[in-house]
Amino acid sequence: MISEHYKRIKGNVERKFSDILKSAELIHGTAGQIRKLRLYLIDNTFVDIWYSPDGSYSYHWEQRNVRDAIYRHDNAPHNKWRNVSTFPKHCYDGSQLNVTESFLSDDSENAVEEFLRLVRERMVAEQIAAKKTDKTR
Repeated sequence: MISEHYKRIKGNVERKFSDILKSAELIHGTAGQIRKLRLYLIDNTFVDIWYSPDGSYSYHWEQRNVRDAIYRHDNAPHNKWRNVSTFPKHCYDGSQLNVTESFLSDDSENAVEEFLRLVRERMVAEQIAAKKTDKTR
């Protein structure tokens, strides 16, 4: 059942990514079913993890309120991205217009961990860049 899957992912994330995680919340829809998992991160951004029963997914790092960017891996078969070699898997890297290949695992639990490791790496890189900028002022 998809609800159990979300709960398992939430527990894994809380254990393995506590260094970047403020909190995790299971978001419910109007019928009471779990709709997605939202992860609130220490840099005031958040990640939404969404699955559908048909195998569609989205791992979305929302950063627009902090650095005007998004980072998302999903497998929605948008014809616009048919030229991406991993189609229908693709990655929005920074904006809705910058789309690249997505090499995340097809196993959803592994894919979430891979995605969050990328988020962690980018957060660290952002912190380093910000410190360098502060030093040059």
